[in-house]
Amino acid sequence: MMDASLFAEKLIAAPSVTPATGAVFDVLERMLAPLGFQVHRFVCGEAPDGPVENLFAIRPGPTGSRHFAFAGHVDVVPPGDGWTSAPFVPERRGELLYGRGAVDMKGAIAAMVAAVADIPADAGTISFIVTGDEEGPAVYGTRALIDFMREHGHRPDLCLVGEPTSVHRLGDMMKIGRRGSLNIWLEVEGTQGHVAYPHNADNPIPKLVAILSELDALVLDEGTEWFQPSNLEITDLEVGNPAHNVIPARASARISIRFNDRHTGASLSEKVAAIAAKHGGTTLPIISGEPFLTPPGEFSQMIADAVEAETGLVPEASTTGGTSDARFLRAVCPVIEFGLCNATMHKRDEAVALADLDALGRIYARIALAALDKR
Repeated sequence: MMDASLFAEKLIAAPSVTPATGAVFDVLERMLAPLGFQVHRFVCGEAPDGPVENLFAIRPGPTGSRHFAFAGHVDVVPPGDGWTSAPFVPERRGELLYGRGAVDMKGAIAAMVAAVADIPADAGTISFIVTGDEEGPAVYGTRALIDFMREHGHRPDLCLVGEPTSVHRLGDMMKIGRRGSLNIWLEVEGTQGHVAYPHNADNPIPKLVAILSELDALVLDEGTEWFQPSNLEITDLEVGNPAHNVIPARASARISIRFNDRHTGASLSEKVAAIAAKHGGTTLPIISGEPFLTPPGEFSQMIADAVEAETGLVPEASTTGGTSDARFLRAVCPVIEFGLCNATMHKRDEAVALADLDALGRIYARIALAALDKR
């Protein structure tokens, strides 16, 4: 198998803080084109959420063969300060490779490339769905790639997202689903006035407090077979009153809800809006993603078999954690996430074990071959 660590080094060396365009996609195209992939790149969107570059690469198999997709992102979060080495200069120290994106998720992209290099072209159709905006707003990222695929008639049978899902050891966990994400901005209008003359004013703060108190007391559910309980958190509170003797004219807050498949973003938005309206408030909901579940079955078993063959571990099927672009890809085909250990993702001195990169490449190759029905 080709050396996944060399691919990872090349990708890390191309700075790509979200939203990413340009050099990092040049690197990826140079990896995929010699392997027989038809590479399609496009840029869309304007500031503040763009421009974003996306890449869809496909290597068609025989007519009627199955189609397996690898999906992921090459954008990274800002590195921040305090790194031991330059974040975009890959550095090997002992058994580790350091650099921003080593784990999340340029390392996984590199392992995918290494994997397909060992898969014969007649095994079936393989594609790469890679965005430059997963870490940011994700407005012009994977959703735009899905539109491109639909326009050109590309529909995978199965899709594997290479997010870092492993916890303690490579292979101990895969994600078969994720909870949905909803953010709601709350606002209460009042009437400004002097605190000594409250009858001439209308204080919005007690009304907002009443809204937040009722929302905080909600028990949305007790969880399901595969999902933990939904949770509502108050994430911001603002009045912005510079004076101690003035009743403010406005008070606002923000809540964030992570919810399981007993709810939808719309149903929760309506529930919160009704509570806010009761106390004189208004809401602005933004649904970042709906929950999804790929029930345990043939696909998860393919992944479990591949992981066990390489590591001896049987991965736990989980739905914990934050959102990923699988929330969009679920509308295309069954999707599961599996990747590297997530201990250093988004941290300074992000690093991946070199042995894990090679092992992940072999695991990905096994999964793809099983999905294409050619073992």
